[in-house]
Formats: sequence, structure tokens, C-alpha cells
Amino acid sequence: MAEQLAGLADDRALLGRTSTAERVADILRSRIAEGYFPPGTRLSEDSIGGALGVSRNTLREAFRLLTHERLLVHELNRGVFVRVLTIEDVEDIYRTRALVECAVVRGLGEPPYGLDGLAEAVEEGVRATREGDWKTLGTANIHFHRALVALAGSERTDELMRSVFAELRLAFHVVDDPRRLHEPYLVRNRQILQALAAGDKAEAERLLSGYLGDSLERVVEVYRRRVGDDLDAG
Repeated sequence: MAEQLAGLADDRALLGRTSTAERVADILRSRIAEGYFPPGTRLSEDSIGGALGVSRNTLREAFRLLTHERLLVHELNRGVFVRVLTIEDVEDIYRTRALVECAVVRGLGEPPYGLDGLAEAVEEGVRATREGDWKTLGTANIHFHRALVALAGSERTDELMRSVFAELRLAFHVVDDPRRLHEPYLVRNRQILQALAAGDKAEAERLLSGYLGDSLERVVEVYRRRVGDDLDAG
């Protein structure tokens, strides 16, 4: 916990004089997504509030916001914890991804498309693979799909999927072999990018749909092995 709190202290400067619960929630959301606070971690109001230099009321409001986003859970008489996803949660996350991401690709207008964000994410993944940094590869993978969603040009969709992708990171933190999970999808991201660059939306959607189905199957397989079928009941 000391290392995590030191990281939060570094984020304190981001708050400035206009600190709000929303900005605190942004910082905590990012830290949760990056794995500083793994699933099941109890978040101490005193420690985190002190590290960020915010009041207890501000921190509690930030906790409430993140609980609403299903990243945290409040347990009576125990405190606030980073949520441990169930298999049902994982399946719902991927169901949402398929609905939104495939619809974004299907709804694109005439090419050319603004694909710089997708290309940058692919290159980020290439660098991470070269360095054997599988956690960063997972981050690059999420950056690719966030850039894909951004092609819709919808702030509301971007905000919706920001929470979905943050939840997805909670699932990734359970994975015991991140290379096996993430590495195959670098090639598939490049294939989706190439299809879009060629203006072939139908092929891009076909590739994306297959990608999401295979990724779901692999993550659920890991969950059943690491967490257990009893999580199905929540």
C-alpha cells in the first residue's frame, strides 16, 4: 500500500486549487485501471485522502462516483474495496463492447477515416512486445479500442466506454499469463486497422466480432481457473 500511496501523492499536483470529487475520481479510476489498486484492495479514506490532500467528504463523493461505475464496492462495516468482477460481469462487459464497437465500425461514413489513434496504439503494442512488457501491451490494446470507439465522434459514447474499459482492466488483473492473453491480439488489431485503411468496413467488423468473441472465451477460461465458478453467483 505504501507504494500505491506514494503514487497518489505524486498525483496531488493534478488537483490544483479547484479540486473536485470528479477529478479525484479520475485519478483513482486511472490508478485502478493501471493496477495500483488490484481487485479486492481495501481503500483507506485516511491514507488516500492524506496522499491527495482532499477532505473526507470529497473522497467519499469520489468513492460514490466510482461505486456507481462499478469499479468500487461498499461493504457494510468493512469499508470500500476495489471490485472483484464475476464471470457474469465479464460476459456483460464483452456484450457491451460488441454492441458498441461493432456499431461504431458499421456506422462509419465514407473513407478515408482518421486512423492515427489506432495506428499509434498498434505501434505502442509493437514496442511493448519487443520489450516483453505484457502489461503495457494490454494497455496498448485498450488504447486501440478506445481509439476505435472515438471514430464515432461521440463524447457520450467515449464516456460510456471509458468506464467499460476501466472495468475490463479489473478482469485483466486476474490473468496469470498476460502474454498469452494479449499477444495474439496485436496482430488482429493490425488486421482491423488495415481493413479500415482499405475502406472495408464489413471486413473490419467481421474481424472485430471474431476478436471480441475469442477474447471473451479466453478471459472467462482464466476466471474459471483462477477465481472459480462460485463467482457466477456474484
